[in-house]
Amino acid sequence: MHRSVTHYSTLQHTATCCSTLRQSVTCCYALQHATAHLNTLQHTTKQCKSLQHTATRYNTLQHTATHCNTLQYTAIHCNTLQHTATHCNTLQYNATCCNILQRAVAQCSTLQPTTPHCITLQHTATHCNTLQHIATHCNTIHHTIAHCYTL
Repeated sequence: MHRSVTHYSTLQHTATCCSTLRQSVTCCYALQHATAHLNTLQHTTKQCKSLQHTATRYNTLQHTATHCNTLQYTAIHCNTLQHTATHCNTLQYNATCCNILQRAVAQCSTLQPTTPHCITLQHTATHCNTLQHIATHCNTIHHTIAHCYTL
């Protein structure tokens, strides 16, 4: 009987070991499964970091593009202002000539107001008033152009 008890104890011990081994195998499968998920998560994390970096660069590019559009719009206005400034230089020169012409008209008015030459001078002097008014705006345009060169 002693031999049967020993045999029975050995069987119980073996059964316990088998049960423990089955639990260990189950744990191993669970660990392998968890490891696979961890690897996937680590890979996904790397992709997310890459996407975040790309998104940051994209936002920076959008911001830069907005500034570029503004600068292009400003450049177009600067070119227009430079073209206008060229005309302003001519107008300012003409305005100087107009000052001389207006002095001549003043002399015509006192000396011979009805002569054809004086009538032409008076008509031209009327245009001079318009030119002088426009020439005063030229100073503003020149000032604005100075800002264009600082862009």
